[in-house]
Amino acid sequence: MRLLLDTHILLWWLADDSLLPERATAAIANADTEVIVSAATAWEISIKKAAGRLDSPDDLLDALAANEFDILAINADHAITAGSLPHHHSDPFDRMLIAQARAEGLILVSVDDRFSDYDVDLLP
Repeated sequence: MRLLLDTHILLWWLADDSLLPERATAAIANADTEVIVSAATAWEISIKKAAGRLDSPDDLLDALAANEFDILAINADHAITAGSLPHHHSDPFDRMLIAQARAEGLILVSVDDRFSDYDVDLLP
């Protein structure tokens, strides 16, 4: 299984937060699962942390490496796909995650119910 984590899922995992659904916890912890974090997620965390709107590890890259999470770069195909998605969701970071999950054949892990409006595989 190859998972792409939404920002809140990643932050809940890193903080060992009880808000993380049990199914997501089990899937992420499974040794056979490839866990992927988008560069868009790192960008979103950096912006919101600098604005004082969220708490995250001081060195996100070290935290990702410690958890053996892969980082997915944003490419032009992802950008074009994100821009052409129907406007069910206006958050540009979430639209990028949807585009990347679709383009890379990933299962998106999120509790955002608006993601189900898109043709994207979601962790049930």
